[in-house]
Amino acid sequence: MPWNNQSGGSGGGNGGGGWKSGGGGGGPWGGGQGGQGPTPPDLEEMLKRGQERLKSALPGGSIGGKGIIILAAVLVLVWLGSGFYRVQTDQQGVVLRFGEFVKTTTPGLNYHLPYPIETALTPSVTNVNRLDIGVRGGSDRNSGAGRDVPEESLMLTGDENIVDVDFTVFWVIRDAGDFLFNIQNPVGTVKAVAESAMREVVGRANITPLLTSDRPITEAEVQELMQTTLDGYGAGILITQVTLQKVDPPSQVIDSFRDVQAAKADQERARNEAQAYANQVVPEARGAAARVVQEAEAYRERSVAEAQGQADRFLAIYEEYAKAPEVTRQRMFLETMERVFGGMDKIIIDDDAGGSGVVPYLSLNELNRNRGDQ
Repeated sequence: MPWNNQSGGSGGGNGGGGWKSGGGGGGPWGGGQGGQGPTPPDLEEMLKRGQERLKSALPGGSIGGKGIIILAAVLVLVWLGSGFYRVQTDQQGVVLRFGEFVKTTTPGLNYHLPYPIETALTPSVTNVNRLDIGVRGGSDRNSGAGRDVPEESLMLTGDENIVDVDFTVFWVIRDAGDFLFNIQNPVGTVKAVAESAMREVVGRANITPLLTSDRPITEAEVQELMQTTLDGYGAGILITQVTLQKVDPPSQVIDSFRDVQAAKADQERARNEAQAYANQVVPEARGAAARVVQEAEAYRERSVAEAQGQADRFLAIYEEYAKAPEVTRQRMFLETMERVFGGMDKIIIDDDAGGSGVVPYLSLNELNRNRGDQ
């Protein structure tokens, strides 16, 4: 058998050993993905021991035909019982038949055909694996806990700027069968896919959104692209999260870049102030213009209405004049004289009405004024 695959004690019970990246040979491709267990029992040795025990148990210490049959039956039962194995809650069982993947099994007590027909691997599928890209030895390069890896972190943006990106990928095993037999180096595959996906997403974006508001969008796009690529490989891996640890310009130009960003911020602030001033002045000017227009319209309506009223009054007077010209003429004359002389400080005496006997020195003006005050 090319690798050890069963776990458990003697008597046929198998327990699962969890998968560990970078471990020794345990998978069919030499990648170290398979569950590790003890070597299956040697049938020859078991047969010899069984014969010795049977001889000591039989009277006379000799084995007859019946004893051989009993011994063979016991050995067959032991061999068949060795196919039982247990899958823990954090594991997934993978059954191999003559080294070929057959099926996966769920947690609990399971059975496969005894060795050498079938074997079982039990990799852990709930452990969350972490992979840092762009930094080694820690996720926070600025704190001095990690070492920068420029060949992984330096990327070209869509507006032809260079950005330094450190990010972390979290993943678990989704399908143990695909994971064990479709990829040889899981960590290397996830790393290559993550770096390629990040470079593709960054290559479509501009540098300013990447540094400010588009981090969550970038993380979601990279996670989706990674999952699509790994599913295309049939890797049996689920990407649970992608986290951007740091997105900065290269260290050689970061000071100049910050100056440019400060200038852009000043420009944006000045633009906002100008826009605020325009938002204040323009409505006031529009309001004043609307007020002038409304006043003009009101004056026009008033003038038209007054002219129309005067025309209607003239027509009404003309109709009355046509009915009684003399009376109307006399009334109009009196009304006109009253309107003309009403505000004058003079008293006119009609001689024809007997006004010739009035004393000319009588202070009629003062008398009239006193009456007006009362």
